This record gives sequence, structure tokens and C-alpha cells, in this order.
Amino acid sequence: MAGRNFLFVPGPTNVPDRVLRAMTVAMEDHRSPIFPELSRACLNGLKPVFKTVTGSPIIFPSSGTGCWEAALTNCLNPGDKVLTARFGQFSHLWADMCTRLGFEVELLETPWGEGAPIDRYLACLSADKQHKIKAVLVCQNETATGVTSDVAAVRQAMDSVGHPALLFVDSVSALGSIDFRMDDWGVDVCVSGSQKGLMLPAGMGVTCVSEKALVAAKGATSRRCYFDYGDMVTSNASGYFPYTPSIPMLYGLRESLAMLAEEGLDNVFHRHHYLAGGVRAAALEGWKLKLCASAPRWFSDTVTAIMVPDGINGSEVIARAFKRYNLALGAGLSKVAGKLFRIGHLGDLNELMLLGAIAGSEMAMLDVGVKLEPGSGVAAAQNYWRTHSPVIGANAA
Repeated sequence: MAGRNFLFVPGPTNVPDRVLRAMTVAMEDHRSPIFPELSRACLNGLKPVFKTVTGSPIIFPSSGTGCWEAALTNCLNPGDKVLTARFGQFSHLWADMCTRLGFEVELLETPWGEGAPIDRYLACLSADKQHKIKAVLVCQNETATGVTSDVAAVRQAMDSVGHPALLFVDSVSALGSIDFRMDDWGVDVCVSGSQKGLMLPAGMGVTCVSEKALVAAKGATSRRCYFDYGDMVTSNASGYFPYTPSIPMLYGLRESLAMLAEEGLDNVFHRHHYLAGGVRAAALEGWKLKLCASAPRWFSDTVTAIMVPDGINGSEVIARAFKRYNLALGAGLSKVAGKLFRIGHLGDLNELMLLGAIAGSEMAMLDVGVKLEPGSGVAAAQNYWRTHSPVIGANAA
């Protein structure tokens, strides 16, 4: 099929040409005297993205899933109790990993379409007088449902009852796109990956670890080797890695961090909110459809999960979009399989790119029998973007 594939899943995202060019490098010796220039540029460049002064960024040749496992096995002992909420496929998978690794899980079942239930976190922490809960887990952005949770409120709940547990946050589909504040929110381990807001191919697990978590890791007895924080921190101190890193990915990361710094993180966050507003306008005002996110307080600025009408299979919309219009949309997962499709709107993109995704989604829905007015979603998004500003503090045209 002629033309480019329109990639609008919520990860992997579009890799900017500038980053692709930076990754086209000859292989080099990762033990050479000059290699630390590259590794330190990446590790130091990640600190402003995590908004940390004291945390230690760590890069694993893995995905975010590897960083999930690293957080658990480095900081906890076998059988330790963790508190987490399940409100989507990825919060489910992290909880499932906890169980499979031998940790005790106190699970807060939450409707898919809502975010982290702060009051229930608070109730559990308040009742835990003996402090058996050793870690609190939360997904900042649940990719499967298009829901963003209030991490700061989770920390406030912990502090209000003086609970000493570690706070682990999955920010895989938020970091570099939605505000994240490691130091301000008292996050002990932030888990992320390369293939979303950092605008890189998949294959790099990106995490950041607090001083408190590193202290816990020194005494924790869970088995780990490949994902050992101690090995990484020791090697990184001299600018190297304990095993072979992906050299092209490091060059790409250095370039993507430069792009984020040049735009300015506040501008990046505003751009994502502005673009997400257009997608939500298309779905709610143009197509008259519902979102999986049950209320505006939960709306994600990186992915919108759009419910299809009764009698329509969301998988058919996705298949039609891909086969007929060369548009890749995100599928409904697990409990919401077939009930929705997802438009990812994070990373390197602008209004006209998103209009292509909206137009393709609209045509695919019409083709499979969804009753809507042709052009309605595109027009609603256009009206939103024409009356809102992509620049902080500026008036719309």
C-alpha cells in the first residue's frame, strides 16, 4: 500500500526522523575511554524528565516489564505484602507478576474506567498498624482504559497515616508526556520504557530509584541477577554498564532527551493535553460516543479509549482501519476486548497527524456499521484545536 502506515497505538509511538538519524551509528567499544560521555549524557538527561535531584536513573536492556520485576525483586523480601489496585490490563499484569514472584498481594478491585481509588488506599494503609505492607503500587496512566491516576494523592494518603512503605509507580505511558514528579511526590521507584513518550523503539527499560529504595535493595533477599540495582549503580558510577548495552538506543535516547529539553517539559505536557482535547472532542461531540474513562477527572492525555456502540465489535473497527486505510489503532484488552478501540496520542505528533487518525477511525467505523455523521469527528477536532492554543498562555487564533 502506498504511503506511510499511520501508527496510533499508545506504544510503540512514532520515532522522530531526528532520533532515527541519531541511531544510525557504527558499533563501538562500550568499554572505551570515551563511552562514559554517552552514558552520562543519557543518565543525567533523564533526571529532569523524572524531576529528581536525588534519584538514580537506571537503564535496562528490556521493556518496562523488566523494570516492574526489578522494583519488586530489588526492594522486597520473599513473601512481603504489597498493596495495589487493579483497574486495567497493565495494573492487572503488575499485580499478577507480584503473585508469581511470591509476594502477598492486597488487591483493590476497581471498575475499569476509573483510576486509583485513593480512599481505599488510605483505608488499607490506616488499618495496617503493624506495617506489613512493604510497597504500594500504582499505575499513573492505565494504557488499556485511557485513565490517569493521581500519584500525589497516593503519597498524601501514605504520609497522612505515617506509613513507611515504598511507593512504586508505573509511568510507562505517562513519562515525558504527562507531568511526573519523583521528588515532590516521594516516589521510590518509577518504571517506564523507551517506546512511548521518550519516542524510541521498544527495548529499553527506563527506571529511576530513590535513595530509600537503594537502601532497601542492599538488604532485600529476593533473588535477582540481570536486574540487580547494585550492579547497575556501581557500573554507572564510572560511566559503564555491567553488561552490553544497546549502543544505537543510547544515541537515540540522548537525542530524544535533547528534543524534550528544547521544547521544555511544561510545553510538552501542554501539547499533549491540547492534542488529547481534540481527540476527546471528536469522540464525544462529533461521534457522540462514550469513553472508557468514566469521568473527566480520569481522562488521559496520552491515549483515548473509545467505546463502540452495542452490536459493534471494536476489533472489526481496528481490523478495517488497518487493512483498508493503513491505520494502526489500539485494541481493547481483557475485560474490554471488543468493546472499544484506542487512539494513542503521545510522543512526536501534531494536529494534522492526529486528524489522519481521526479520519481513518471514522471511515472504519462507518464501514462496519457504526451510525455517525461522516466528517463529524474531524470537524469537532478541528473546532477544538482552532479555539484552543497549543502554546502555554497564548490566545487561540
